Amino acid sequence: MERRQTGHTDQDPQSPMALLQNMPALVMLERFPVPVLAIAEDGTVLFANTAFGEMVGRDADAVTDMPFAEVFHSLPADGSAVSVMRANAGLLVDLVHRDGSIVRARMSKSALLRGDDPVALATFQDLTEQLWVDEI
Repeated sequence: MERRQTGHTDQDPQSPMALLQNMPALVMLERFPVPVLAIAEDGTVLFANTAFGEMVGRDADAVTDMPFAEVFHSLPADGSAVSVMRANAGLLVDLVHRDGSIVRARMSKSALLRGDDPVALATFQDLTEQLWVDEI
């Protein structure tokens, strides 16, 4: 579902800048070619794009139906999910694939940087294959 806001801008409505200004954030995040995940403090998965779903062998809607603890294999469950994601930013994390295998990925820092943000939004780089090859 793609919705664009119609509102007055000083830009030509066909200009690239107008396109960016009017594109809803969720549409833009879905289009990212890298896996993106948003988690609320209580562990609710608020958003997963198609690339994240593919990385863990599920469709994006199935990921959003999962609790935080089922997406991540070995992150501590104590504290808020946002705090746990912030504490593990930039590190390798273990994600659970639908087939039960582990997907190792580097998780970015949250794009939402304020300490009081109730959401963490991170991107992931799947390193599973690279790490497996490096171990051989």
